[in-house]
Amino acid sequence: MARVHIGLGSNLDSPQRQLRDALQAMAGLPDTRLVETSSFYTSDSLLPGQPRYTNAVAALDTELAPLALLDALQAIESDQGRERGERWGPRTLDLDIITYADRVIDEPRLKVPHYHLHARAFVLYPLAELVDEAFVLADGRSLRALLAACPFVGLDKL
Repeated sequence: MARVHIGLGSNLDSPQRQLRDALQAMAGLPDTRLVETSSFYTSDSLLPGQPRYTNAVAALDTELAPLALLDALQAIESDQGRERGERWGPRTLDLDIITYADRVIDEPRLKVPHYHLHARAFVLYPLAELVDEAFVLADGRSLRALLAACPFVGLDKL
């Protein structure tokens, strides 16, 4: 079993419900167990003029290979009405693999640890709820250092 962390985000069509439905769907994935979920947070959109996002991070234990997990998460997004259009545009659901055990993954479809993690307070702070304060990513960066460089700005804990 691999411990993975999944970032969840939504800013369309009842975002809190979208996240709850996604958590339920992830709990039903084969060879996977939903271990824990962070608090929900709201955050400003990366692009102006969009509704605020609701975000969280979930910890899963899974036997799915990284790309199989990615496919399963993208199927959940699709089932919940995700349409892929504008980059960083509004969406019903976004599920990102943030960590996958102690692996660094650099595939065309998947980069783990997530490539923008260092600049995403809406991922770092929920992740910090689920891991030890001395947590180190597979690429050697410490969560403590990432948090220190990414202030809790624009976030509201629900």
